[in-house]
Amino acid sequence: MKNVLSEQDLHNLAMNIVGKDLEDQGYEFLAINSKLKKDPQFVALKNKKLHFVLVQAITYPDDPNIFDRVFLETMKNHALKFKAKTYYAAVGLANAKDYELPVNSDTDYVINYPGIKEI
Repeated sequence: MKNVLSEQDLHNLAMNIVGKDLEDQGYEFLAINSKLKKDPQFVALKNKKLHFVLVQAITYPDDPNIFDRVFLETMKNHALKFKAKTYYAAVGLANAKDYELPVNSDTDYVINYPGIKEI
């Protein structure tokens, strides 16, 4: 299948979805890192408090509500050094025509985004 989105493309799509959500909620971005495996993706201020937001693109059939607790605890401990709150934002993505097919740039996609969750 041509035009299949790469892991980085999927990550960027997830970043856009989460970034728009954070913006709508009144977060002010201090730093944005869209490189894969570089966490956190968003460092933001809201109500004069620092927030770290970890973003992951999750493709079907994986469930965006299941996450690696050890990894998230490691990030939470890092955030505590900065007196920051830590959030996890998983964005489930699937091909709208057929969930078994990869997400590509030629077809619509389905989003399963339960919002940010405090760790």
